Amino acid sequence: MRTKSPLTFKLLAMGGGFLLVALASIGLTLWVTWKLEGGAAAVNEAGRLRMNMLRMVLVQQTASPEEVQRHARQFDASLELLRTGDPSRPLFVPWGDDTRTRFERIRNTWLGLRTEWSLGLPPDRARSLAQADRFVQQVDGFVEAIEVQIAGWTAALHVFQLFMMAVAIAAAVTFMAVSYLLVINPLAQLQQALGRLRQGEWGVRLPLGEEDEFGQLSAGFNLMAHALQVSHEDLEQKVREKTASIAVQNQRLAALYEVSALASTATALEALAQGFVQQIRRVAGADAAAVRWSDEANERYVLLAGDGMPHAMTEKEHCLHTGTCMCGQPQNQAYTRVIPIVASTPLVFPHCRDAGYQTLVAIPVQMQQRVLGEVNLFFRPSVALTDEVRDLLEAMTRHLASAMEGLRATALEREAAVAQERSLLARELHDSIAQSLAFLKIQTQLLRDAVAKGDIVARDRSMGELDVGVRECYADVRELLVHFRTRTSEEDIETALRSTLSKFEHQTGIATALTMAGHGLPLPPDVQIQVLHMVQEALSNVRKHAGATRVELRVQRHPRWRFEVQDNGVGFDVRAVPPDSMHVGLGIMRERAQRIGAAVQVDSSSGAGTRVCIELPTLSAAQEPREPPMLPVARFVH
Repeated sequence: MRTKSPLTFKLLAMGGGFLLVALASIGLTLWVTWKLEGGAAAVNEAGRLRMNMLRMVLVQQTASPEEVQRHARQFDASLELLRTGDPSRPLFVPWGDDTRTRFERIRNTWLGLRTEWSLGLPPDRARSLAQADRFVQQVDGFVEAIEVQIAGWTAALHVFQLFMMAVAIAAAVTFMAVSYLLVINPLAQLQQALGRLRQGEWGVRLPLGEEDEFGQLSAGFNLMAHALQVSHEDLEQKVREKTASIAVQNQRLAALYEVSALASTATALEALAQGFVQQIRRVAGADAAAVRWSDEANERYVLLAGDGMPHAMTEKEHCLHTGTCMCGQPQNQAYTRVIPIVASTPLVFPHCRDAGYQTLVAIPVQMQQRVLGEVNLFFRPSVALTDEVRDLLEAMTRHLASAMEGLRATALEREAAVAQERSLLARELHDSIAQSLAFLKIQTQLLRDAVAKGDIVARDRSMGELDVGVRECYADVRELLVHFRTRTSEEDIETALRSTLSKFEHQTGIATALTMAGHGLPLPPDVQIQVLHMVQEALSNVRKHAGATRVELRVQRHPRWRFEVQDNGVGFDVRAVPPDSMHVGLGIMRERAQRIGAAVQVDSSSGAGTRVCIELPTLSAAQEPREPPMLPVARFVH
């Protein structure tokens, strides 16, 4: 930091000079005024001499000598006062040659008169008056001389005032000019430079003049502008770099999104591989790309899809044994590799070298420490992968591995669903039709025995039982078809219940009614299926055993789901049914209730119909697998 302050010194010197001039002018004015006041008092005192001289003439004519002496002493005091002056009044005689000469004449005249009057001669009135007149004339001349001096001082004061006015005007003009040159103009330049800098003109600079405060400000402004310009240029460079980085990241994210979208929409492994190989080739900028699938034992790699590969290479390298070529690395050595293809490298399958490729990038497709396959990228020039590109390609390959595993899991789920459906169908057939067929088999054997023995009564009874059994078996088949064709809604079970009751009423002729009460959250689809099948089982028992003319289905949604199937049939005594006696339909209902944590209760009495109640737990409890406490159940037998 500079220590010099020329501008401050100049302003202080100029202000100090103006102050000294002002003080000097004020002091001189006061001094001249003081002199003029003293001269005016001297004129008054000289005028008193005239008055005293006339008084002396009168006193001499009438008063005693002592009185004359007293007035003479007063006259001497006045003359002495004029000679010495009195600064306290103020009173000063503006001495000059003329005033001093005239004052000496007055004094000498007075001395002569006083000597003459002190001799004691008889006063001559005429002569005394003549002497007094001459003395007064001398005093008048002395007063005129003083007034001439005062008039000169007054004229000098006026000239000095005019001079000070001119000096004040010149000082004001000088001050404005100096202020403009030293302060206002540099400030205006600084403001203009700040405005241009605010508008983005980073190259603006101030000229460096004198080494004063504004020179220091200009130098500081230039340094600040330079720093801002460098910072702005650096910021623009960083913004460009960041924008480029974001663009690259967006491209990578777009590539990952495309792979994710492909993985979510692909339904077959071949379609997934073909779409993926095109995308990864475009992202990597490769000349050709291939996706190979490996078996679970990792013994071979089969070409799933290729893009940009020569036909001969696709045909010859359709299936590669693990480790026989640069493609198809073993599971324990699987990692991303950049392999140069040179003429001296011995290759079992030299098709990639014959096609002109110089670089191979092998990326394993891994999922939970298992190699599902490999992605091969072929480049005609020699390339080296950056860390960012390597991470992107590996991320895309991980998406491919997840999609492949997802397709595999989906296939397993479909297989499991088919197996579960087959198991359910087998259980339904076993619990219904198989029982009826076993009964028919027994009746057929009894019929053979009756025919062989010629027992007509037993034959007719067996034939009647066979007819009833066939009818029941046929009805069970129709009922199973209804069960398996029924579908539920994800929002509400009411539609499926109405459809079930409508089919039941159409098949049996029994009137039905559905009542829905309360409001609650919808049931999950799997719970809806189980409840619907339990209601169908209850209706099946009504058809088979109740002999009813009307069935009511009452559904309560809140506080928990509750389903009641009420018929007006013959009913039965629940207490008379052994607790270990279990009808096939009730057994199926019990199994279904256990799956969803529901409770099944049967209330019935002879002649009062039967009520089957299915009560579900809350939705949170229904989604936890548990073995629910079963209420007493009884066979639907009458």
